[in-house]
Amino acid sequence: MEITGKIIRLLPLQSGEGKNGTWKKQEFIIETAAQIPRKICFSLWGDKIDQFKLTEGEDAEVSFDLESREFNNRWYTEAKAWKIVKKGAAQSIPYEEEPPPGYYEMPSGDNLPF
Repeated sequence: MEITGKIIRLLPLQSGEGKNGTWKKQEFIIETAAQIPRKICFSLWGDKIDQFKLTEGEDAEVSFDLESREFNNRWYTEAKAWKIVKKGAAQSIPYEEEPPPGYYEMPSGDNLPF
């Protein structure tokens, strides 16, 4: 999934220790430029925080996955960003990792299976 908007707020960096070692998470708020603007909170995890170096006021296109999990009979949903392309910049931010599982690109040309 992708959405475009302006980064209006960077929330404080969070970090801690888990069973797999140290973790860090950066949340940020994007406001869409639709007729009725929407504000959406996204999260970046680990090395992606340093890779994308977000700044308030930047326009960006965010590629993300939604994930829900249950805790004490309540469901919590998180929008995890995995790619950010800053708009209006001379170059987009390079993305050298594989897309997350479940991401599918349509075949091009005559490679259709039918």
